[in-house]
Amino acid sequence: MRFSVAIPQFATDPHEVRRFLHRAEDLGFECAWTQEQILGSKSVIGAKPVISPLELLAYAAACTERIRLGCAVFVTPLRNPVHLAKSISSLDQLSGGRIDVGVGIGGKKQPFAAFDSSPEHLVTRFTEGLEVMKRLRTEPSVTFDGKFWQLEDGQMEPKPVQRPYPPIWFGANHPNAVRRAVKLGDGFIGAGSATTARFVDLVKIAREAMVEFDRPDFKFAKRVYVALDDNVERAHARTGEMLESFYNRGDITSVAVYGTAHDVIRGLGEVADAGAESIVLNPMFDEHEQLEQLITDVIPQLS
Repeated sequence: MRFSVAIPQFATDPHEVRRFLHRAEDLGFECAWTQEQILGSKSVIGAKPVISPLELLAYAAACTERIRLGCAVFVTPLRNPVHLAKSISSLDQLSGGRIDVGVGIGGKKQPFAAFDSSPEHLVTRFTEGLEVMKRLRTEPSVTFDGKFWQLEDGQMEPKPVQRPYPPIWFGANHPNAVRRAVKLGDGFIGAGSATTARFVDLVKIAREAMVEFDRPDFKFAKRVYVALDDNVERAHARTGEMLESFYNRGDITSVAVYGTAHDVIRGLGEVADAGAESIVLNPMFDEHEQLEQLITDVIPQLS
């Protein structure tokens, strides 16, 4: 079992972000992950402005030396694949080959018009964009004639340090999307907003697809919202407040793992039993304090 951690993306003090990253690296976490929210309101109760993942990853690369860095996930139909391929290749170079890339479709409720995009033929737009990015990172010259993207003798340098390219993790919730992840990606990362039971169902679908597509090395991870507090009622209330600010969907505390160290150990153990080979710990509050308590009281009981 491997453990990663979510970078405090709502922080506006770069010194605090740097301090968190240094400590996460010193404690031996495998990877530090960001999320993407380009448009969003900070007026929701408890919500804070969200720092862009690409810029945060560049800052994190400069602050660290060993820990891997990633975004789960980039909603790629809202992005130009050529620009994104260039940014990720540059990040991989600057970090010395430490970047992981999460990708997802994001669903048809995205504000497509704001990004000069469209929900029509969404899967085709997604898969074409992914192919463009892969080829630009691996081929000296790319000619591509797709429905949405066209290149003629497109050349992009430098290539990523990691070959053939940084690992690609898919975020997915629909069975077809999970199968697509196994066919086209390196791993599946379950959303923090999904319950462990839902993760179990999706892993089952993915394992069947691994046999079909002959992908024995496909990996599984899950983001888990976590809150350690000996006062379980207080942990529940604070977790619920934060999740409401994230998703504006009412009480979804069932997706989180919270309470005493014993409660959290049990909850994370269930995620591991569900198939997660790596768990991304996403503290709900007091990130620095939670990091220390997780590494002292929780992770040794699960490793």
